[in-house]
Amino acid sequence: MDDLMMEMNAHMELMADLVKKLTAELRTGFQPAYDNFIGFFHAIDWKEPWLIGLLSFHAALLLVTFLSRKHINFQMCLFLLALTGVFLAETINKFLGSNWKQFAGQNYFDTRGVFLSVLWSGPLLVIAVIILLNTLFSLCLLMVKWKRAELRHRARLARNKQD
Repeated sequence: MDDLMMEMNAHMELMADLVKKLTAELRTGFQPAYDNFIGFFHAIDWKEPWLIGLLSFHAALLLVTFLSRKHINFQMCLFLLALTGVFLAETINKFLGSNWKQFAGQNYFDTRGVFLSVLWSGPLLVIAVIILLNTLFSLCLLMVKWKRAELRHRARLARNKQD
């Protein structure tokens, strides 16, 4: 029985320690994450032509996504292309990591692919989510149109039956 009490006390002390650490982290808030983001942001030379081109590519793709919101088939092609770009991110990172001296001032391409994930895959995933939400919204509108047409058809059949 004493062993059980000792184990319970040890467990309670461990839990109290975890709660203290958690509350201390919550008190610091998002400051460490913010500091890491600012450090990441300042470590990049945003005036490099290839980075400007990459950001312009994402802006143009986002613009095309919004302009083609009524064309679901075209958006499905964009969706698949965006996800293919995300799928190929690791291969692109390896290729760019081995050839970075030809186009960049410093090697941004680490083995984990953090830089490429943030500046290549992140925007492509955001665009893919926008396309997905637009498709779901369009499908909901289509279901409403279908149901209205069905109800009109039933009402017409009922009127014809009464006549």
